Amino acid sequence: MTTPDDASASRFSQADLGNALAQCLAYTADIPWGSGPVLFALVPTALLARQVPDLVDPDDGSALSPVVQETTTADLESLLSTVAWPDQVVGCAVVTEITVLPPDAESDLDAALEPLLADPSAADEAGRRAALAHPDRQAARLAGGVLRTGSRVALLSLRDGDRQSADLQTHPELAPNLLDALAATMGA
Repeated sequence: MTTPDDASASRFSQADLGNALAQCLAYTADIPWGSGPVLFALVPTALLARQVPDLVDPDDGSALSPVVQETTTADLESLLSTVAWPDQVVGCAVVTEITVLPPDAESDLDAALEPLLADPSAADEAGRRAALAHPDRQAARLAGGVLRTGSRVALLSLRDGDRQSADLQTHPELAPNLLDALAATMGA
């Protein structure tokens, strides 16, 4: 049985959310590159420890525990448009692969997109093709997470050979569209 305090997202900080996202990226570090997005429910660790004690290490001091969700689609937009969370889930996160380009690649993308701006789908596809063909592209995993309170964080881990880098990067303006889509799944 949950208590009102168990599922109160207001007691979790931005740092708690960032730590949960780092755990999500640690989980995906062993997943092969080219895999689909991985969706997580963020549940208070104390609640999980009481309800399913075998799942939580007694020494786990984290405030939030990511719980992997089984999904049937690799299409992130479709996935996020069909998700609903029970009250015990105080937040959610997703890890997905992206292509990162250097700032000077913007003119290359503009050249690919401009002739197709009247057709957003064609422009998106042309942008993807141009990004994947760019000689300075770099693969990365993007982790985005939100809490019911509106807190949001995005972390980026660049690909390093066949592994994902342990160095995590963030920025206040990283992945706003992804964070908005995640917030929408929380009813925000």
